[in-house]
Amino acid sequence: MPLQLDPLTSDHIPALQRLLACDRVAENCWCMWFIRRVKEFHAAGAAGNKAAFVALTGSSATPLGLLATDGAEPVGWVAVGPRSRYLRAVKTPTLKATDRGEDDSTWLVPCLFVRPDRRGQSITQALLAGAVEFARASGARAIEGFPARDRLGSGDKQVGTASLFRRAGFDIAHSPSPNRVVMRLEF
Repeated sequence: MPLQLDPLTSDHIPALQRLLACDRVAENCWCMWFIRRVKEFHAAGAAGNKAAFVALTGSSATPLGLLATDGAEPVGWVAVGPRSRYLRAVKTPTLKATDRGEDDSTWLVPCLFVRPDRRGQSITQALLAGAVEFARASGARAIEGFPARDRLGSGDKQVGTASLFRRAGFDIAHSPSPNRVVMRLEF
């Protein structure tokens, strides 16, 4: 069965929960790490981060990302949306050099996640391609990511690699550190 990518709605929360439950870090994060302040994130814990994510899913005019399914099984997730959504991300040293005036028109891919038993099957590439098309169709002027330059460290698994982004048409916008690059695709 072909992979299906759908913009996340409240109806998809149970499937996303099944997907994230296969990884302790993802299950605790619920893609709130780059949205919430550090103190809020840690104080909330897994249950609070999930509750915040569910509430944001229900109230946001723009879906928080795309859920990949193979039949009825969730196999991957990409968080994507206007850079202005990711308050913490834009304050990091990695993204601080970006133009704040573009935060609503430039979209960001802060997280890519594939179920461990489905890795190595090009699902991450499909998620990133879907994020690009979703951003373009939603009126974004550009889309960015901040992947690891080469290899993924244990704390970088969710951001992807520069080679993944390059294959999707992104170019390096700047290199804020030896390990990270900011990559951008203009529409």
